[in-house]
Amino acid sequence: MTERKPALRLENIVKTFPGVRALNGVSFEVMPGEVHALLGENGAGKSTLMKVLGGVHQPDEGQIYIEESPAVMTNPLEAKSKGVVFIHQELSLAEEMTAAENIYLGELPRKRFGRVDWPRLRADAGGILDRLNCGFGPDQVVGELSIAKQQMVEIARALTVDAKAVIFDEPTASLTDAEKEVLFDIIRDLRAQGVGIVYISHRMEEIFRISDRISVLRDGTYRGTLTTRETDEEAVTKLMIGRSLDLSRHVSEGELGEVALEVQGLSCGNLYEDVSFKVHAGEVVGFYGLVGAGRTEIAETLFGLRSPSAGRILLKGEPARIHSPVEAIAHGISLVPESRKEQGLVLGMNCRDNMTLPQVDDLTAGPFVSEGAEIAVFDQYRDRLQIKTPSWRQQVKNLSGGNQQKIVIGKWLSMRPDVLIVDEPTRGVDVGSKSEIHNLIRELAGQGYAVIVISSEMPEVLHVSDRVVAMYHGRITRTFSAGEVNEDNLVQAISGLGTEPVA
Repeated sequence: MTERKPALRLENIVKTFPGVRALNGVSFEVMPGEVHALLGENGAGKSTLMKVLGGVHQPDEGQIYIEESPAVMTNPLEAKSKGVVFIHQELSLAEEMTAAENIYLGELPRKRFGRVDWPRLRADAGGILDRLNCGFGPDQVVGELSIAKQQMVEIARALTVDAKAVIFDEPTASLTDAEKEVLFDIIRDLRAQGVGIVYISHRMEEIFRISDRISVLRDGTYRGTLTTRETDEEAVTKLMIGRSLDLSRHVSEGELGEVALEVQGLSCGNLYEDVSFKVHAGEVVGFYGLVGAGRTEIAETLFGLRSPSAGRILLKGEPARIHSPVEAIAHGISLVPESRKEQGLVLGMNCRDNMTLPQVDDLTAGPFVSEGAEIAVFDQYRDRLQIKTPSWRQQVKNLSGGNQQKIVIGKWLSMRPDVLIVDEPTRGVDVGSKSEIHNLIRELAGQGYAVIVISSEMPEVLHVSDRVVAMYHGRITRTFSAGEVNEDNLVQAISGLGTEPVA
């Protein structure tokens, strides 16, 4: 029997940038028909390794092999021509163009005299879209599609060549649960066709569901490869960060403070209705529910981004009218939004300016902003939150996901709120930074903050919360104490089953 050759192999890759060795002799391979997960904390070297593979960076040492033939990648188009295709987390589509035009962008079929062969373009693109069961045709304008369907166009691009290996980089970051299932079906189809899949994700449940093997990078160094069915999350995490994580449930200690926030009968059109709950000083209340349950919309109302149609908000027992974020901040409410890149940061600004943006007016000296005061604020929260950055001058777009999230949290903590709302606190964050953020949330509660955590990850909600509020179709169905909540009764509650009066 002939021994199978890897679809893709990287051997002893070294890449150095000024002042840092990003990759130190890294080797990695993916076999035909295999899903090989590549894991590591932000900054571990995953992105650099993939950029070397894609021709964005040239390695200082080492060799790339495609089906055991040496290959040199000078740019992404050359990588694609050799059968290595990337599906990036950040979509790169021309939204005003059709799906067919996007799929074959840069390589449109031509007739004589360079004219585009439109019938062939539609037929070829339509065949690929049918293969992916996309549910839309080649003439569909991409800008009119959902994010999930736009990602299908991105995947369709990959199938215009005889792909040897397809690299998926955080492919489910913007997908609903139903859309994830479609993606996983596509990955299974590609695997069945003998394509090697490299899957990069921070979501352990996905890794253990779809991968065959797991390779780990740490600090630019290859740390090992594990067979998925023979390992567990604890072993993988320890390989990634060099230590075990505390995944136990939080147990409340001591007495809670006064009621910092009370919501009575709050409604907002058809988004949510008759919502009532309390949050005490020193308490973390987790909100959990399916997409569309109304969790984020409640947070946006509390922060003045939406106007309620009924109900009232009380802060420390006093009614509060909140019509804008400025008024919310004045009342002591801060919101760490769901999407840090789109809603929480100015990516082209440096760390200091992002941190102090909401309080520029308070940091002025005469007509000018006091640079010394800004730096003092940044230094305080950099140390408090253990933000890893060379200096305040670093642009936030160059930070890891975990450190970007800490910048957003630091920005709102510097406003000294009484109530801190954190929406999806660890989305797109590696497992080590995720643990740090969980610990930070618990520390903030210990310091007397009233904290609301909204998360789509059940383990996260169960881990950090003193109480868990379950929502279904815009209504609170149950409120659980940490001692009574478990996965079964929480799933029932967010599915509209077994509801009880809210505590």
